Amino acid sequence: MYDLNSFIKSKFLPMAVFVILFQPGFSQENKTYPPSRFPDRIILGLKGDPAHSRAVNWRTDQSVKKAVAEIQEADPSPDFSKNAKSVEAKSQSLVLDKREVQYHEVHFTDLKPSAQYMYRVGDGRRWSEWFHFTTASEKPAPLSFLYFGDAQSDVRSLWSRAIRGAYSSFPKADFIIHAGDLINKANEDYQWGEWFEAGGWLNGMIPSLSIPGNHEYFRGQDKKAQLSMHWRPQFALPENGPEGLPETAYYIDYQETRFIMMDSEAAFSDSLVMKNQIAWFEKVAQNHGMRWMVVVHHHPIYSTKLSRDNKNWREKMEPLYKKYKIDIVLQGHDHSYARGINMPLGQSRKKPDGPVYVVSVSGPKMYDIGLQNWMDRAASNTQLYQAVIIDDKTLSFKAYTVNGDLYDSFDLQKDEKGENTLVEYSNSLQIQERLELPERLQKGFNQREMKEYNQRFLDYKARKNKP
Repeated sequence: MYDLNSFIKSKFLPMAVFVILFQPGFSQENKTYPPSRFPDRIILGLKGDPAHSRAVNWRTDQSVKKAVAEIQEADPSPDFSKNAKSVEAKSQSLVLDKREVQYHEVHFTDLKPSAQYMYRVGDGRRWSEWFHFTTASEKPAPLSFLYFGDAQSDVRSLWSRAIRGAYSSFPKADFIIHAGDLINKANEDYQWGEWFEAGGWLNGMIPSLSIPGNHEYFRGQDKKAQLSMHWRPQFALPENGPEGLPETAYYIDYQETRFIMMDSEAAFSDSLVMKNQIAWFEKVAQNHGMRWMVVVHHHPIYSTKLSRDNKNWREKMEPLYKKYKIDIVLQGHDHSYARGINMPLGQSRKKPDGPVYVVSVSGPKMYDIGLQNWMDRAASNTQLYQAVIIDDKTLSFKAYTVNGDLYDSFDLQKDEKGENTLVEYSNSLQIQERLELPERLQKGFNQREMKEYNQRFLDYKARKNKP
């Protein structure tokens, strides 16, 4: 064993080796993120009424058996901590990557609506920093949220610029929606470590509403799909979904808008789960008294990649979306961007007869785009994030590249009868549609496929150029 001081002082130690070995948080054990007695992976969530509650999860090593959070209304004076309320955490021990870790969760209740609070988490001696959040209003009020398609790959390196750029542009967003495939391998701890590092402290400030994608599932010994062992311990999500899908399918009402989050991967894996989830959806999609309805699931109703087609899912869900007047469906999975409506070509799209469908990608993994007829705006090989603002009469949708350029924009304007009018802004944007197929994707095409792609490209451009 080396003496640390002698080792550092050695003139024979290459500087590059020193930097690698002693970077904060770096481990020589295959890129791991080891826990300690100090809280990490702190993430704010929503479990109950967002006007009166919040929840938070965090992680420590196995030595922390009893954890606690403190909370009070935000105070600009630093002399506040003596008045903070202490809330004991529910803790559980898990063995992940052959390492025992502790996950902790606290549910803050009886909060005031439209109020700013501050909280910290720890064990009574070792604390996190103080975080601020603001509760929802009890009355009708505008809300805003960020929406991300798949992060999945190179999360620390390249997805980080998406979530940090989104927060820089919209720091007052009420919450964040992650539409599945947050990471690539369901139980790889270092990948979850990268995901939490990319979001950093903003995870503790803005609640996250996440749903699993296919990469949050793995095959167990019985060959059946199982949810990542990390999912439930590290996220605080509503538990009001169909039986057997706690914290993966759920709904939440936030200031006149109902958000229905679906677990499409579980539905694809088991026909009974699909049947039960659809029955649950019908119950929560009707007689709710909300003005707007947003649905989120991972697999698209209409895919952006030509070789993919979720026909069974579409045939079951799209009629229900039209029946219950879903306004917008947010999706991921296909690693490109498209937004559109299922209406015949040549028919005016100003009065949608169903929801607006969006497929998006926020990470660097990219697929070729099919340029199908349902699309009104598309993007190839582009990382994006989306911001949505909803008030009484208008849902305003904006998609941005990770450079911060406004790439897509439209409004849904709702009349007194609940009917929507689509107001299109993308045609007047300065940025042109990014539709070129990058060379690295072209290499996967044979001559016939390349010819077909080029024809679809020309057909799409001709359709878009029609008055």
